[in-house]
Amino acid sequence: MARMTQRRKIHRFRLDAADTEHSVRFKEDVLAAEEPLEIRIGGTSFAVTMRTPGDDFDLVAGFLVSEGIIRSPSELISLRFCAGEKDGVQTFNVVEAQLRPDVPLPDTMRHVYTSSSCGICGTDSIEAVRKTIHFDPSLDRLQVPVDVLAKLPDRLREAQAVFDRTGGVHAAGLFKVDGASPELLCLREDVGRHNAVDKVVGWALRQDLLPLTGLVLQVSGRASFELVQKAALAGIPVLAAVSAPSSLAVDLATETGVTLVGFSRGHSLNVYAGRERLSNPRKAAQEAAMSG
Repeated sequence: MARMTQRRKIHRFRLDAADTEHSVRFKEDVLAAEEPLEIRIGGTSFAVTMRTPGDDFDLVAGFLVSEGIIRSPSELISLRFCAGEKDGVQTFNVVEAQLRPDVPLPDTMRHVYTSSSCGICGTDSIEAVRKTIHFDPSLDRLQVPVDVLAKLPDRLREAQAVFDRTGGVHAAGLFKVDGASPELLCLREDVGRHNAVDKVVGWALRQDLLPLTGLVLQVSGRASFELVQKAALAGIPVLAAVSAPSSLAVDLATETGVTLVGFSRGHSLNVYAGRERLSNPRKAAQEAAMSG
């Protein structure tokens, strides 16, 4: 976790202190690290994204899936850190991906800076954002009891080690929900919510798990268009967020067959698309008892 967090000196004001002369003035705070990562494909610069260092190969692999470039681990020959030195020290801020020779590259390489808050900055148009979706989430027959889905934000939060130390990162978690207790398969944290999702998808690609049928992606922030797109490109049938979705996110979820849930807060949630995948907990228990 060393590179994922950094310490900075701060001056803290304690307004509730009885004696301000003896209140703590100087101390250190632990912050989430944010550094640029340059992504190269076959020696050519493709994009630069701001991210929290750590799980960088997962991030790059997931980014390539999210760009619609690859969909299986066989298309990705290798990932390696390459030239990126500062004062003679390797920064580990440049990753080169070597793709299989028959994998077509994008018509235009992005050559853009992507901030930690935006995963699609620099694309030429909305049409360019709508990547070719290789998997079809609408065919996924997953059924999720509402009460199980409502447990996921707390399960995600319990596993957020970097957030515990910094309070400054997003998280994405991939869950198996075919039992009463959801199973967390993979969790990734990052200052960018889109990076956290890419890290999860990249992990899945490198484990040869795509498409991610029958699974739920829970995220700690809001549900944007880009996150729905990433879920659809990975074949994820359900995307749940603790905050609000955007209108375009709902439109894309409806179009691609992704169940989209927002404001999932443990005791309530809103379903914006794909209601048919969510089952009433009492009805699900009755059906399970009858089938048993």
